Amino acid sequence: MKLVNDSLNKYIFRGYDIRGVYPNDLNADVAYTIGKSFGTYVKNLGHFTAVVGRDNRYSSDELADALIKGILDTGVNVIDLGLCTTPMYYYACIKLDNPTGIMVTASHNPKDDNGFKFAFDSRGNARGKMIEEFRDFTIKGEFDSGNGILASYNIRNEYLDLFKKSLEFGDRRIKVVIDLGNGTTSCIAKELYNMFPIDVEVLFGDSDPTFPNHHPDPCVEKNLDALKKKVIETHADLGIGFDGDGDRLGVVDENGKYIPTDKYMIIIIRDIIDKVEKKEFLYDVKCSKSLSDEIERLGAKGICYRTGNSYTKAKVKDDNLPFGGELSGHVYFNDRWPCFDSGLYAGLRLIEILSKTNKKVSDLLSGINNYYSTEELKFSSSDDKKFGVVEKIKEYALSKKYNVLDIDGVRVTFDYGWALVRCSNTGPNITARFEANSEEKLKELQEEFINLINKYNI
Repeated sequence: MKLVNDSLNKYIFRGYDIRGVYPNDLNADVAYTIGKSFGTYVKNLGHFTAVVGRDNRYSSDELADALIKGILDTGVNVIDLGLCTTPMYYYACIKLDNPTGIMVTASHNPKDDNGFKFAFDSRGNARGKMIEEFRDFTIKGEFDSGNGILASYNIRNEYLDLFKKSLEFGDRRIKVVIDLGNGTTSCIAKELYNMFPIDVEVLFGDSDPTFPNHHPDPCVEKNLDALKKKVIETHADLGIGFDGDGDRLGVVDENGKYIPTDKYMIIIIRDIIDKVEKKEFLYDVKCSKSLSDEIERLGAKGICYRTGNSYTKAKVKDDNLPFGGELSGHVYFNDRWPCFDSGLYAGLRLIEILSKTNKKVSDLLSGINNYYSTEELKFSSSDDKKFGVVEKIKEYALSKKYNVLDIDGVRVTFDYGWALVRCSNTGPNITARFEANSEEKLKELQEEFINLINKYNI
């Protein structure tokens, strides 16, 4: 392996992680270079051991091995977790009292992608400015040399025990279909769910990083078509899908209807509102007004925050909020769970609620305000262009004296709804979402802002 500096694609350093296409952007040489850089960087911060995990993608073993060699060659020690979900990696860092580490994963991205989620210290996953500074440090190429020590660690049993301590089911036995999407949850989900008094049927439970059945993103509704069908066919109480590395979930109710994460969050907040002392809950800029309406109705405080699990998780933890999440399927329990995102745990919390009531999932959403909204829409835009496009839309909105929130892109709020235009931090895209109190107003919002995206994105 050789160091790669001058030819390193700077666009693999994204807002929340490092991510690119294998082997064009990420290969063994690039992984070794990032390992050398990471080891040197954390040594400068006073840390001398890194935890490393890897998902089930075909390229993950090669990239993880090269990454580990790079870290070791700086004199930093490595604890290798082997194959694990991202939440298992997070918990290993907690149990080992060692927040410094890297998870090799591309989450829900296409099969040829891969990447690194990484943390330098107790601040949590690197994000934003932290990643920009690390990018510049890596490109500079001034790395330490040394001989670190490699050790292995199996977090599996301790992780299973964490679930046992954090859940208590009622008398009603729930039937659930879980869709593993052939992702990394295949290494633990079946054993985990079968530990509890629930009836489980598994879809696509074999590890296959070609993702032959559907793309591993459970918050894109079309990816849950097979899950919906199986729930109806088997008369299950609900269905739950998971993403490629296990930190997100998607839910369908007993009728096979998709339940967006913001509505899942309503169910959770209704359940815990009287059980937590601090009645403040975080959601991201993409979430429906249905959620903020319900938080207000319950007499609690809602905190609208920027998208990105590195940001939202840190905010929930730093502000000691009992619960938070974002539309993409990341949710953070901070009541009886150690505040990291686990799709498997989030699914079990919903099953736990159902086990203590005779209500169906659809009943748990009764009485909420409903609006007309779009899915998250994506518009291709190169990484060197997309930020300029969003900035021009922000200037337009301000010139019209609209009510603008710019914590993450541009969210424009009107009496009848809102429009959001922002840059994706995981790919070369601009994303948009719209919501209104009527179909007519929704159409007006879409036309105005999609026209702007098309106008500036040329």
